[in-house]
Amino acid sequence: MKTTIAKKTAYIGAGAGLVLFAIFGLMPGSLIGGTMGINIAGWLFGLPLQSGLVARVIVLASMLIGVLVAGIVIVTATSTIGWLAGKVLEPGTHPTENTGEAKAAHR
Repeated sequence: MKTTIAKKTAYIGAGAGLVLFAIFGLMPGSLIGGTMGINIAGWLFGLPLQSGLVARVIVLASMLIGVLVAGIVIVTATSTIGWLAGKVLEPGTHPTENTGEAKAAHR
């Protein structure tokens, strides 16, 4: 199997994205998702929220969705940046001409 520079740098970018997600994306994703969950549960059950099971499940599900969306966005962005950097670093491959056929065509 042929491994290109772009593929290697995409993997490096994805790894860096996982680290960046763990540092910068986990808490904000759960915070924003939890805020959305509280708003959704507030629309359904009224504010202030009671400590019912359904309201808690709504907030938990939205927190998980917020974390997943943050992870997908960060890892996709960094792997794309890595892939693009690899494409820039790859040497251009040009098809070589068969000199015998080229000379015969010119005669």
